[in-house]
Amino acid sequence: MKLKVFKAAFPYTLPILTGFLFLGFTYGIYMNANGFSFVYPLLTSLLVYGGSLEFVTVEMLLSPFAPMQVLIMTLLIQARHIFYGISMLERYKGMGWKKYYLIFGMCDESFSINYTANIPEDVDKGWFMFFVTLLNQFYWCISATLGCLLGSVLNFNTKGVSFVMTAMFVVIFLEQWLKEEHHIASLIGIVASVICLIIFGLNSFMIPTIAVIAITLTLSKRRMESLEVQK
Repeated sequence: MKLKVFKAAFPYTLPILTGFLFLGFTYGIYMNANGFSFVYPLLTSLLVYGGSLEFVTVEMLLSPFAPMQVLIMTLLIQARHIFYGISMLERYKGMGWKKYYLIFGMCDESFSINYTANIPEDVDKGWFMFFVTLLNQFYWCISATLGCLLGSVLNFNTKGVSFVMTAMFVVIFLEQWLKEEHHIASLIGIVASVICLIIFGLNSFMIPTIAVIAITLTLSKRRMESLEVQK
């Protein structure tokens, strides 16, 4: 029974495997380039499992201990999971113990599959979502750990690897820019970032920037909705 569900879930995760192998491997190399052993990406992949948050975690671990800043940064970066969770409330009903792992292991990719997949009627939905989530985390954990291990064994130039996080966010921004019908939200982000960088400096502008963006987008919500209606 469970093998049948696993076989039904596995094909849905293959595209994620491809992406996670590259990103996870890069994350592991990034960890190694900053002086961390393979234990760190292994543990963060198992216990944090936050994608972009894990890249940011590298800087957090290298910075002076600031628990409040870490808490706020984590909440702001992962805030979208609140909406993911609300969307999955009905689907997680009656899942028993599995729902606790489904809540913990929810990432962008697992949410996308579990929310949109056409699950066969003869396949248990709870176990299907469980295996999708488990496989995706397994891919990330293995690739991140291998990346760090190989980064410590192979002798290659890791100069510039620390730029991977910046490059990743730039690509995400550009993809979002191309999909937008108008660019108000993106322009708000650019302007807020520049202003906060000037006011607060390079080491302290991130949290004020995110707060300003969140407040401005909330206040501009009706204006942006009216633009969508006009289009």
